Amino acid sequence: MSELENAPPAQASTPLPGPGGRYRWTIVALLFAATVINYVDRQMIGVLKPTLSRELGWSEGNFADVVFYFTMAYGIGYLVFGKVMDVLGARTGFAASFVIWQLAHIAHGLASSVTQFSIARFALGIGESGNFPAAIKAVTEWFPARERALAIGIFNAGSNIGAILTPLLVPVIALNWGWRAAFVITGIAAFAWLVAWLAIYRPPALHPRLGARERAWIGQDGDIGLAKVGWSQVLRRRETWAFALGKFCIDPIWWFFLFWLPGYLGERYGLDLVSFGPPLVVIYLLSDVGSVGGGWVSSRLIARGMSVNSARKVTMFSCALAVLPVLGVQSVDSLWLGVAIIGLATAAHQAFSANLYALVPDIFPRAAVGSVTGIGGTAGALGGMCMAKYAGFVLDTLGTYAPLFAVAGLAYFAALACIHVLSPRLNRISPEGLGIAPGLAG
Repeated sequence: MSELENAPPAQASTPLPGPGGRYRWTIVALLFAATVINYVDRQMIGVLKPTLSRELGWSEGNFADVVFYFTMAYGIGYLVFGKVMDVLGARTGFAASFVIWQLAHIAHGLASSVTQFSIARFALGIGESGNFPAAIKAVTEWFPARERALAIGIFNAGSNIGAILTPLLVPVIALNWGWRAAFVITGIAAFAWLVAWLAIYRPPALHPRLGARERAWIGQDGDIGLAKVGWSQVLRRRETWAFALGKFCIDPIWWFFLFWLPGYLGERYGLDLVSFGPPLVVIYLLSDVGSVGGGWVSSRLIARGMSVNSARKVTMFSCALAVLPVLGVQSVDSLWLGVAIIGLATAAHQAFSANLYALVPDIFPRAAVGSVTGIGGTAGALGGMCMAKYAGFVLDTLGTYAPLFAVAGLAYFAALACIHVLSPRLNRISPEGLGIAPGLAG
């Protein structure tokens, strides 16, 4: 078809001179820090679940409802902020998203009922949904295709650092000043990031601290993405649905681990607010290895001459295999063996996720990256809503996590199957293939 560029992207072609600078990694550091904050704020309700359930009388269904409304808002916001990032750019769009989610996070400290928590979580979901569309947009602006999976893996590792910090930081605050103070203190402190973001971030073409050689390295793929792309232009592409269905399958599994894992460790192994901290730290440290390692592996395979299609899919298939042992974790009596199995699964998830996110800039012009990422995030949130209701039903009626781990163990094969059927070659779509005039596409 004429709109497809069947040749591999630039990362597999003629070698270029070195990048001549490392300022783009400063941008990744900012994105990493924002993702750490995002996941501290997101996971706090999971860490505080035993305390909130005891003090406020929550059932598993009540907790599932609170998670459900967060996930619903996250899906709505992801779609909206995906478009916002394409229209306003990463700098302004990310700043707006951050302000919304921090105010909503602080508001949790004022809530007392399931309804009030649901409202606060809904607002948090709207704000937090801007993190990944903005970060993917920023990586697309600041990195050539050959480095994007690694850059995504690095900032995505912030989710695991946030998940590590939460069970270490939050119990200290909650035990000394109460759970309400945990929301307020962490929310106020986080605004330091916003100051740094607004001071440092600019698009590469406008950044005064970026050298000419590094700017040329960043722009080596030749797509500067000046045009705007509508949802109708990307929704008709099978590649959009490949990404969206992949997100629908795997995002609910990560949120299951994030929100229900502290409760599972408490019920299965008798841990409490203080003692489940070390096991969670180990699990999310392993996740960090997976996040960076997954991006590194596929980037390395591409650098050695493997096609983008093969490198991404081989890496994702290996990740799906690594999740399989979680199918039997419910029957494991040893705490640390259970931690190792779950940690392997979360590491594989993050490696799979880094490569899934990388598919968007692999396939689409820069002008479409935010919109496609937003559509995929919304699909992932829809899956998360289903998982939240399913988890609440299973735990209230059956009282066992085994069916939930069964879904987790098989979801990644389903995701990869959807991706391969809908985009068997991961052909890159030219700007003209989305109806963008060549002059506007750069």
